Amino acid sequence: MNARFPWFRHHRLILLSGQRWRMRLVLWGGAIAVGVIGVAFAWAANRAQDLFGAMLISPWLALLITPLGFVLCAWLTRTVFPGAEGSGIPQAIAARKLKDDRVRSRLLSLRLTAGKILLTLIGLSTGASIGREGPTVQVGASIMLWAAKLGGMGAKRD
Repeated sequence: MNARFPWFRHHRLILLSGQRWRMRLVLWGGAIAVGVIGVAFAWAANRAQDLFGAMLISPWLALLITPLGFVLCAWLTRTVFPGAEGSGIPQAIAARKLKDDRVRSRLLSLRLTAGKILLTLIGLSTGASIGREGPTVQVGASIMLWAAKLGGMGAKRD
């Protein structure tokens, strides 16, 4: 059978390869984690916007709440979560092109992921006109980088 179908042996080796299955499991696990966190983030963002609506006893109260929320987010970004500024999409693109793992990790760390989520939720709960799509991209890229490192696939690029 192998003489007639030489490709069969090659495909069987690829299908049964332990290294390939490890890679598949890492990618599937990372994708599931990104999906779960993305859905939880979307749910929390909706609750944050609902909170802002509930805080507005008077529309004039937004003139106090929103600037205070911006000040809090700016302070947290500079002191606690440096690197969390921006929408998240340019950071994910830049990290993909970087060869130095230390620099890439500064753009896509789990600490930065937590900060990005927290800052987005604070912004939405204080009336900021921001979306969750860009931060979700950066959060997803961070989780996938972490999953790759956990699975032993986070080696340096050439």
